Amino acid sequence: MRAAYVWLIDRWQWPAATLFAAGFLALLLPLVTADSGVVIALVYAQLPAYMLHQFEEHHDDRFCNYVNALLAGGAQALSPRAAFVINSVFVWGVDLVSLYLARFVSIGLGLIAVDLALVNAALHLTMAAIRREYNPGVWTALFVFLPLGGWAYWTLVARGATFGEGVLAFAIAVAIHIGIVVHVRRRIAQGYIPTGA
Repeated sequence: MRAAYVWLIDRWQWPAATLFAAGFLALLLPLVTADSGVVIALVYAQLPAYMLHQFEEHHDDRFCNYVNALLAGGAQALSPRAAFVINSVFVWGVDLVSLYLARFVSIGLGLIAVDLALVNAALHLTMAAIRREYNPGVWTALFVFLPLGGWAYWTLVARGATFGEGVLAFAIAVAIHIGIVVHVRRRIAQGYIPTGA
């Protein structure tokens, strides 16, 4: 069991994991659309889109290395373990919950998955503009998240997503990203950055 966990932490962002899973989930889109309609399919599509983004962002620990070089002088403020937990629990898990809520509770709750991608895209693009350099994940943020997320957002609003649901979705997306920043800043402040932690 421990070996599987270590493998996941080290290998989840490899092409055989994220790209294969993203492609497989994308192939199910016609079935989801036929069964549940375009609106639910757009919420569902956020997960394979995010997996494609995760490959660009995290393959070879690119994002961890970028953040650590930028904020911690190369020390491990953002570790591979933290990146795995963030991306599995707070992306895949949140997208899954959002999809179920959109399908069985209220369509507007699908905005949680949509806003998660759009907020992430805004942060990548803002960082690229401020620093005038590439950051891992910026291309999929620009060419996948913005068009797909924009289409999904306006479609959900047109189909009845409420203002309150929009505020809730945005707050959740922002809170998740703030949580990542707080985690990194706390580890830097503590000065306790062991390898692999």
